[in-house]
Amino acid sequence: KYIELQVTENVYDCEANLAVLKLYQFNPSHYQTNVTIKILLKAIANLPHPDFSLCKYLIEPDKLREEPLSSVVALGNQLETCDFEEFWQSLASTKSSIPAIGSVLGFTDSVRKFICHVVGISYQKIKTDQLCRILDIKRDHLAVYLEEYGWKLVPDDPSHVFVFNYEETIKTRNISEKIGFPQVKQLAPVLQNAASDCHKRAK
Repeated sequence: KYIELQVTENVYDCEANLAVLKLYQFNPSHYQTNVTIKILLKAIANLPHPDFSLCKYLIEPDKLREEPLSSVVALGNQLETCDFEEFWQSLASTKSSIPAIGSVLGFTDSVRKFICHVVGISYQKIKTDQLCRILDIKRDHLAVYLEEYGWKLVPDDPSHVFVFNYEETIKTRNISEKIGFPQVKQLAPVLQNAASDCHKRAK
C-alpha cells in the first residue's frame, strides 16, 4: 500500500522500497512482479541518484531477465547510458504492455528533469532540435525548460541553445594558508638537513 501511495501521490521513499526487495529475497513466495516494477520505476525517476542500481542488486538475476521486468530494466539502462532518444522510443512501445508506467505520477517529468541535469553538466551549447529530441518535446514547449534552467537561444543563431557560460562562473578566490608554530617546528629539522646537504654538494 505504501508503494502504491508513492506511485499515485508522487512521493518517494528509497529505504522502504529497498526493504521490500530485501524481504522478497528472504520470502520468495511473496514476490510480486508488479510491485517490483513500480519500485524500479520510482528509482528510475530519481536519477541521477544510484537507487536504480541498488534496487537491481536486490533482485534475482533470473527475474531481471524476465518480461516485463526486463523491459523496465532496459529503460533504466538507457537513461543511465544517456541514450535518451532510444529511451523515449522504448517507453512508447512498452507503455501498453506495462500499465504501471502510466500509473507513476510525474514519471516523464522526472525523466526530463534528469535529462536537463545531464545537459546542464555536459554542454555549453546544444542544437535546439537535438535538445527537443532528447527531451521528447515539441519546439513550442521548449521555452518552459529554457526559463526553468536559465538557458537561452543563441541570439545570432536560434538553431542552438546556450546552456552554460563558463565565464560567468569563474570567480577569483583568495586562498589563505595558516601555518602555526608546531608545523614549522616539525619542518625545521628537515629544512636544516636539506640545507646541510646542499652545502656539502657545493663544496
